[in-house]
Formats: sequence, C-alpha cells, structure tokens
Amino acid sequence: MAKNKNLVYIAISIVAFLVLAFLYSTPVLTGKQLFQHDIVQYRGGAKELIDYRESFDKETYWSDSMFGGMPTYQMGSRFEGDIIKKVDSYLNILPRPVNYMFLLFAGFFLLGMVAVRNWKYALLGATFFGLSTYFYIIIAAGHNGKVNTIEYFAPLLAGILLVYIRKKYILGFIVTTLFFGLQVAANHPQMTYYLFLGLGFLFVSELIRALMKIVPMKHFLISSGIIAGALAIGVGMNSQRIMANSEYIKETVRGKQILNTENHTAGNSGMDKASILNWSYGRLETLNLFIPRLMGGASNAPEGEKMMGEIQELVQQNVGSQAEMDRISQGFGSTTYWGEQPGTSGPAYQGAVVCFLALLGFFFAPKKYRYWVLGATILTILLAWGSNFMPLSDFFIDYVPFYSKFRAPSSILVVVELLFPLIAIIGLYKFFTDSKLTEEYKKKILLYVSGGTLGLLLILLIFGKGILGFATDTEQQYLPPFLLDYLVSERYKMFSADAIKALIYVGITAAVLFLGLKQKLNQNIALLIIGAVSLFDLWSVNRNYLNDKNYVDAIFAENPFQTEGTDYLAEKVGDNPNLQSILASIPVNKTLETIAQKDTKHYRVYNQVLGVTGETNTSYFRPSVGGYHAVRLRRYDDLMNAYITQPDSVKTPKILNLLNTKYMIFGKPSEPQVVPNPNANGNAWFVSNLKFANNPNEEIALVGEIDSKKTAVINVDDKKYFNGKNLQPDSTATINLTKYEPNVLEFKSSSKTPQLAVFSEIYYPHGWKVSVDGKEVDYVKADYLLRAVHVPAGSHNIKMVFEPQVIENGKWISLICFALFVLLSAGGIYFVYRKKEQPATIR
Repeated sequence: MAKNKNLVYIAISIVAFLVLAFLYSTPVLTGKQLFQHDIVQYRGGAKELIDYRESFDKETYWSDSMFGGMPTYQMGSRFEGDIIKKVDSYLNILPRPVNYMFLLFAGFFLLGMVAVRNWKYALLGATFFGLSTYFYIIIAAGHNGKVNTIEYFAPLLAGILLVYIRKKYILGFIVTTLFFGLQVAANHPQMTYYLFLGLGFLFVSELIRALMKIVPMKHFLISSGIIAGALAIGVGMNSQRIMANSEYIKETVRGKQILNTENHTAGNSGMDKASILNWSYGRLETLNLFIPRLMGGASNAPEGEKMMGEIQELVQQNVGSQAEMDRISQGFGSTTYWGEQPGTSGPAYQGAVVCFLALLGFFFAPKKYRYWVLGATILTILLAWGSNFMPLSDFFIDYVPFYSKFRAPSSILVVVELLFPLIAIIGLYKFFTDSKLTEEYKKKILLYVSGGTLGLLLILLIFGKGILGFATDTEQQYLPPFLLDYLVSERYKMFSADAIKALIYVGITAAVLFLGLKQKLNQNIALLIIGAVSLFDLWSVNRNYLNDKNYVDAIFAENPFQTEGTDYLAEKVGDNPNLQSILASIPVNKTLETIAQKDTKHYRVYNQVLGVTGETNTSYFRPSVGGYHAVRLRRYDDLMNAYITQPDSVKTPKILNLLNTKYMIFGKPSEPQVVPNPNANGNAWFVSNLKFANNPNEEIALVGEIDSKKTAVINVDDKKYFNGKNLQPDSTATINLTKYEPNVLEFKSSSKTPQLAVFSEIYYPHGWKVSVDGKEVDYVKADYLLRAVHVPAGSHNIKMVFEPQVIENGKWISLICFALFVLLSAGGIYFVYRKKEQPATIR
C-alpha cells in the first residue's frame, strides 16, 4: 500500500513538472515558438544541409554554405544507426522550451529520489535545479545543445549514486549507461567535460572511503568497474558522432596551431590562452549566485535604455568640448553590467534560498556527500575565475588533457548549479529527519549560518559602494565625476533591490527552519513555504531573461530571413526587440535572394554589410566567404585573420578571387550595394607554375602575393607529389564544373599539356576522394587551403566525392554498443526478477 501511495505521489510530481513548464511557457499553447539568436544563425548556416536532406532523403556530411566549406558534423548532421539520438528526440518531444524545463525538473527528481528517497524533497530539489537562472538565459540565446546536455546531468549522477551509494548495481548500470549515452548524444562536450571534472571528486571520495574501510574495497572495485563499463558503452553508442568529431576537431581552431605568430606557436594544441580565458568570472562576481544583480544583469538589460537617456541629458548639460566627449566614449561600456566579463546575457543566479540551504547542507549532509560536493564546488568556482586565478588556470591549460579545447570558463558554474540543489535537499532532509543530529547542534549551525549570511547581506548593503565599487576600472579612468556618481547611484539601486530581497528570502527560510526545529511548524508546511519562496524568487528573476517577448509567430521562427517588407509584417513585429533584426535585414536578404535567382551557378558571396564572421543570412541564400560557427577549419581561420577580417586593398581581393567570390556586398543594411567581381578565379583553373614554401608562415604569406590564376603555392613537404609529373602551360586549356552537390562535384577538363588543376574547394584531408576518368588519384593542398590535382593532357572527367570512412566505421560500433546495452539491461532485469521469484530455501 505504501509503495502504491508513493507511486501516486511520484506521478503527481511528474504532472506538476509539466504544469510548471507549460505555465512558464504559455505562448507555446497558442502555437508561438521561441525566437533564439543562435538558432536563427543555425538555420542560415545549415540551409544547404537541410535542403539536401529534403531533396535526396539522405545526409551530406559536407556543406559549402559557410567559410568556404566544412564538414557538417557540428551543423546538425544526422548519423545512420544513431539510435541513442532517436531516444533523445523522443524524450524531447514536447515543444521547446517546455521539453527542456520538464527534463530538467524530472531528471533532478530522479536524483533526489536516489539521494534522499523522499518524493517531497526530490520535488523541492527539482524546482531548485530546474529554475536555475543560467538555464533560462542559454535557452533564450539558443544554446540548445548546451541545455540539452545539462538536462541529463542529474539522472546521470543518479545512476552513479545508485551504484556507489545504494549498491543497486543493475539498475545503476542501466541508468548510468542510458543517460550518459543521451548526454553525449546532446553533443556539447564542454558541458560533459566540466561535469566529469566535478564527478572526479566523487570517485576520489569513494576510493578514500574504501581505503578507510568505511565501505568494502570489493564494493568499490565492482562499482567502479560497472561505472567504467557503463561509460564505455555510452561512448560506444555515440561512436559515429565521437569518431567524426575527433577526426574533424584536429583540423579546426580547437586543434593544433599551424602558424608561428606572436600569440601562437605551431604544433601547440587548442586555442591560445586569451581565447580560452575570455569570459572569466570575477572573484566577487561569484556572489551573483546569491544576489542576481551584484554586478548588474544583462549587458543590454531594459533598464539600460532609461539610464542611457538620463546619461545623454547629463552629458548635454555638463560637457562643453569634443575632446571631453571623446574621452567619455573611451570609457563607456554597458550601463547595466559592470563585471569583469566582456559582456553577459545575465547572471548565473542559483537562488538565495538554494545557496543558503546549500551552506547548511555542508554541515548537515552525511560525509559521503559533504566532502566531494564541497571539493567539486570549490574547484569549479576557482576555474570559473579563469584569468582572475591564473595559477590554477595555467595548470589546467598546460597539463590537464582537453581543458585547452574549451573557452568561456565561467560556464563551468553549471557544476555548482547541479551540486548546490543536491547538497541543499540532502542537508534539509537530514535537518528534519536525522535523530543523530542533536537539536542543540542543529540550532547552533542554523544560528551561525543564518547570522553569517544575513550579516554579509547587511554589510554589503551598508558598505557596498566601497566594497563593490559599481564601476569598472575603465569607467573610473575615463568618465567624469558627474557620470560616475550617476552610474554608481543607479547601479547601487539595482544591487540593493536584489540584496534586500535575498535578505527577506533567507530570513523567511531561516525562521521556517527554526520553527520546524522547535516543532511549532509542521515539516510539510515548512517545505511548502520554502518551496514557494524559492519558486517565487527564481521565477521572478528568470522572467527578466526568458519571457513572453521571446516567443514569436511560427513564421518568424521558421523563416527568419524575410525578403519582403510589408505593413502586415511590420505590425506583427511591433516593438518586439527580438524581431527588429528581421526587419532590419530585409534589404540585405532581398539583395541576396535576387543574386541567387539571377545566377544559379556555384560561387561564393562576400558580405561586408552584416559582418563577415557574425552572420548566416548570406549562407541561407548562397555559399558564403564568412559565416557564424565556433569550430571552423584552422586553415580557413588563418586565412581569414591574415587577409579578410582586416582587409588589405591589394591582397584581400586576391584572396576573394581565390575563393571564387563572384559577388561582394558593401554599403549599409538599409542600402546594400552589390559589386560583381569579374576577376573571380572560378570553380577550378589550371596552373603550370609552382612556388614552393618552406613552412606554413611562408606559404600563407605567398598566397597574398602570387597571381593565383597562373601560380600555385605548395608546401615543400608536398613536393614529392610532383615527382615525375611534368607541368607545361597551355593557354587554351579549360576546366569547368558540370555538376554540383555539396558532397559531389564533377568537372570536365581539356588540355594539350599536363596541368595542375586547382579547385576553389577547401582542403580537408579526411573523406574526400578524387577520381580522374573513374580512377581514384591522390590530391594535394595548394595555396594554403585549396585542393589541387595533377591532370594529364587530353580531355578528362574529374570527380570529387566526400565519403568519410569514419562514418561507416562508427555506425557499426554504435549499433553493436546499443545492442549490447539492451541485452545487458534485459539480462539484468531478468536476473533481478528471477531472484525475487525464487522461494526462500529451508535449511
């Protein structure tokens, strides 16, 4: 009976999660969809991939849409045999973002049930975790892969705890394997990497407990073996994705450096330290886990408009010279964010109630949780500081494998956002139920932690201007006193409003705990009050970053690249700031559409109007010289940095010609100007002159100097390719593209002499196969980043096909591992069932 009753409460909790998720996202009930900046960019960059999939009912693993061409592994490609990803899609079947919220709640509920085995505390913890502000910020921005990965954090930890703590080996294996496989399938390795940095403390904790004979060493070894097996199968189920990305990543900006520069050393792996440590959290800024606007909210928070208007009035009244105006311009940043990051969409607010309860949890929770959670929390906070704590950052970048592959260290705080709710509910559960903790001890700890927390808040409220400053170093250097005084005053108001709220929320929570301790308040009522206060707190803060304004009519979300401006469209856009960019981009989009309709051949477009590396509008209509992607090919990035992001009037046109840039767009977004480029090299051309470069630096420098239509730059390491291959000029030689698909290109050539055919296609050493008249031949890298093939005299058919062997190899490993998971799980369940069915033996 008790078991059935518990199942009812669990079912009610699941329904509650659905209700909460839909209540937060009510616009989806009317058919509206989230408008997310990064998803808009994805739609543009993946347009060629999506069109190919719809036209041919199969996948292309190469697309020419961005940055001259690149694999689609990080652009939403699908893998045949990727069953675990299908499971993920079924779990995320609810409309976005209801799906994310529901799974965040439900996943932590499972963790809570494993940790405390009480549905009330699990339900409370689920709201603590599922309403963490950072999640709503990244949902609004469109970081769907990141939140998709995070939603499997809690159930994965639940599976590991089932094995190590609960000794439920079979169930723990199933849960761990499934949710680790799902997390890897969500495809945000950075988040998974950070989680396992934290979980390393759990492993060490269990090892120490075994060495101290608190638990049997046999149990530790069995548990560790089961977890290792589960993780191995979870990886195996994602073999296609992992193997393809592992191969790809080596050729990207996350792989080894090629050039020797002031900031880079050839052969070094990963990004440079400046790139890695960008978006480092300030030390004091960490307190915004507890007070949301300690350093302000988002860089472009709505309050900023009002403040900017008042600042303009102050400037008009007090500034009398252009020199003073120029100085003010130098010092001005965001009005609503004054932390140490370059900018932010909002704080990583965990909740005043949650942080307070987490502090208590470190005193009340059992040692088997307390120490590893504390260790993981401290490490991740110190790593989040990044450039503000260089001894640790230097060590991790230089010595810890893969750490240098990731940027934005502040995002490691997701580990804290998982562990604080966990230690909070474990400590709260022990506070109310553990008779081994004396009332005197509970009272003393509650008094000390409450007094310390409230005292800190009062100190910050009273002395905050001196402690927090409320102005950046740059602002203090350049802004005149009248502007600094205004900014400090307004920012202090923002901070103090949130600090007072935190004071109230912590005060209520402490009072409830004290009354519960004195048995003057029922435990259930106490939990209800704590839950309501925390829910109100987090809900109200989150609405600043994800609210009804983030939802738009489906037509805008599904087709953000509008080409016709109408009164109806303007009316639908209204004053929605998320849609203003759609209206602003219409003239450019119309220009791109016109180009695409008039010239249907294969070429690229250089769009300077929208910014070469920050848009995919161009890619939506035509292949682009630029794009928007964090993991582009290293060689292309090098060329961009050398010649395109900082244009040179002589050399940049040469590079654009090399990239078959047939059209260039200049001017303003409202009045774009199309400039045809008659000098583009075309899709392919013959050269008979070679210039050998001794190293990559010389190679890339020569590319900007040569006449690429007559000469090709070849690295000296590839000189052997030309042994026995005689090249002779022929002014009548021709080579033309006869068929274009993103993963299949065919050319027809004619030449009286042997030639080197250079293709305006990006060199990638894995997966591309080249054949001449049906016979596969080797190809070589030319001009630092293009493909080139020796073509004998005569008429020939040349074909390029992208058929990465890694996809086929990975498919079978994925299928075998998924089948192994199913078989082991079924066998384990059968074993447990049979064991329960066996009658007790009478002796």
